[in-house]
Amino acid sequence: MLGFFLRLLPFWIREPLLIVVGSVFGVRIMYLALRDEEGAAAAIGVAFLVFTAVRVHMVVRALRARRNPSTAASAGRAVSDVAAQPQPQPQPQSQSQSQAPAGQRPTPAATEKEPNAWGQAVAAVAVVAALGAALWLGPHLLPSDIDNAPPAASCSSGEDEELPSAYEHTARAVTGGELCKALNRPDLAQLLGTPTETAAVASGTSNTAPLTDGKVAQPEAEVQFDTYTVNVSATYNELSVAQYVKLMAFGEETDIRTLSVLGRPAVLFSDHTMKIEIDLGSGGSGGPVERGPQARTLTVALDGKDLGGYYDITVWSASGALPDDSALLDIAEKVLPAIPERSV
Repeated sequence: MLGFFLRLLPFWIREPLLIVVGSVFGVRIMYLALRDEEGAAAAIGVAFLVFTAVRVHMVVRALRARRNPSTAASAGRAVSDVAAQPQPQPQPQSQSQSQAPAGQRPTPAATEKEPNAWGQAVAAVAVVAALGAALWLGPHLLPSDIDNAPPAASCSSGEDEELPSAYEHTARAVTGGELCKALNRPDLAQLLGTPTETAAVASGTSNTAPLTDGKVAQPEAEVQFDTYTVNVSATYNELSVAQYVKLMAFGEETDIRTLSVLGRPAVLFSDHTMKIEIDLGSGGSGGPVERGPQARTLTVALDGKDLGGYYDITVWSASGALPDDSALLDIAEKVLPAIPERSV
C-alpha cells in the first residue's frame, strides 16, 4: 500500500521524500549501531545510506537534464521535421480570416505552466525534516511522566482485611498495609542505588509470628524491583535486640555488626533465604525446600530502651548481589519514622 502511494507521487516530491527518510533513518541506525556495537544494525544503516545515495544520484541527473537539454538532438529533430514536411501551397483565404480586422495577429494558444520542481522538492524536504526532527527530539522534549514505562506498584488499602486477634491485644501493632505505605516510597529505588527502576510489586500482610499460636503480631511489607527486593517486618514480642544478638551465636548468621540507628540498638547480619518450589500440576506437591540467595538484614529495636520487639529490614536479589550496608541504614532512617506509632 505504501509503495503504491509512493508511485502515485510526482517525481520531484517522491525522490526528495525518499532521500530525507533514508538519510534520517540511516544516520540514526548507524549511530545506535556504533553506540551498542551491533554489527547487524550497522549493516542495515549502510543499506539505508546506499539507497539514499542512489536516489540522490537520480535526482542530480534529472536536474542536469532539465537544465541542459541536448541541443544536438533537438536540432536534428528539427531538421528532419522540416525535410519531411511538404512545401506549402497557396490556399485561398477562408472566410473567417478575411473577416479578421486588418493588422490583428492571431493570438497564440496559452502555454501550460509547468510546476516548479525546485519548489516541490524544497517543500517535501522541509515537511519530512520537520517530521524527522519531531520523532528524534520528541522523547527528550516531552515530560518523562508520559513515556511507556509501567506505573509504579501501589499498596492495597487493606480496609477490608480482617486482623488476627493478636493485633487487638497489641495496642502498638501496625498493619501490613501501613508498613507497605511507609516502605513504598518514591525514592526507595534511589536509596537502593538503582534510581531508574520502578517498583513492580508492593504488598503488605498482617501476619502473626510462627510458633506463637497466633499470639504475637508480625506484620510485614514487601516491595520488589528488577534488581532488589526489600522486606520490612515488625515483631511485637518481648525479645530485645540485645538478647537477639546473643542468640545469633547459635544460628547461621554471619557478618554480624552491632550499631545504633535513630538512637535505638540495632544489628546487621547476613543469612540465606529459603527457596521453595510448588508444583501446581496434578503430578505432585513440588520440590524440597532449598537454600536461596543470601540476604542482608538490619534489625532495629522498636524504641530506644530496647524493652522488646524489633523491626527487620531485609534486602536480597535473585542474583545474590547485595547493596552496601549504607543503603539499609538509609532505608531505616527514612522508613521507620514514617511508620505510625501506637500508644501502649
